[in-house]
Amino acid sequence: MKLSYQIYKFKLKETFSISYGDYSFREALIISLSHNNKSGYGECTAIDYYKIDLQSYLIIIQKIQAQIESQKIVAPTEFYQFLKKLYLPNFLASALDCAYWDLYGKLEQKTFFELNKIEVIHRLPKSSITISINTIENQIKKIEQSNWQKFKVKCKGFSEENLEKLAHLNHEIAIDSNASFTIADCKKIASLASAQKMIYFEQPMPTGIENYSNLNSNLYPNWMADEDLQDVSQLKNLQNHYQSVNIKLMKCGGITPALQLISEAKKLGFKIMIGCMTESTIGISAGAVLTPFADFVDLDGANLIENDIANGTKVRNGTIEFCEKHGLGIELI
Repeated sequence: MKLSYQIYKFKLKETFSISYGDYSFREALIISLSHNNKSGYGECTAIDYYKIDLQSYLIIIQKIQAQIESQKIVAPTEFYQFLKKLYLPNFLASALDCAYWDLYGKLEQKTFFELNKIEVIHRLPKSSITISINTIENQIKKIEQSNWQKFKVKCKGFSEENLEKLAHLNHEIAIDSNASFTIADCKKIASLASAQKMIYFEQPMPTGIENYSNLNSNLYPNWMADEDLQDVSQLKNLQNHYQSVNIKLMKCGGITPALQLISEAKKLGFKIMIGCMTESTIGISAGAVLTPFADFVDLDGANLIENDIANGTKVRNGTIEFCEKHGLGIELI
């Protein structure tokens, strides 16, 4: 194999405001693995609140490049076992794992679904699109003007008045506070009828059992873990407190560990969301192959950037339109 890589700067269509800060662009490391005139692609995004430093990743890649390029073409699960021995950061491991799945499918002339004998159902959950922090009036205006059906509304801190206004809209709405709620906020939310109209409340408080132990998975609302879930080992601790989990490829280390995470989460009764960072069609195409297992989908990342660099699976007004080409179907523009 040949390993290639490059950092791209993606300009956002508008400033993306969440509780962690305001962003006008995202930088991403794009990985390419090539063999026999076929190339597979993976992506990892620089997320400051995850402390992702792409320059440090370049140093790591330079150190391991020869080891990767010396690997024979084997099954993706076997390739991932090799990656685990390198002790890579999850974001970087994800880019390599996804690139390999894409390459392997292209070499085998099979789609991801064919390789894994997955039946692609026709009525997949529709993806939400993110409404970033703004005045509630502007957020509602964006929702009403959109052709999407599901929305994830960002907020910083809890407002009962704003929740009531969102609950009265004729749309499917979720709330993502990006860990900006307090224990008292969550107890208040659990008492409100308007909260039951929300699809879910994602990562309501800062990470840690001292916070999420105050949530009850047996009652409304539908609490969803994001940063509180990083790998399989945390699932049982979350079980009595979260009903749902947000599985993102970069967060857990790629498609291969995500498949295991989905399997174990379903055994424990969790509902599954396949989510994303702000990323191009490369990352979205990788995440999309897991949506047949999902109860919720949040794969709007490529819809938020101006200068996408790839073709593949697209999400149009929330509908997932799979690319039918081999591998993950990713091609650079």
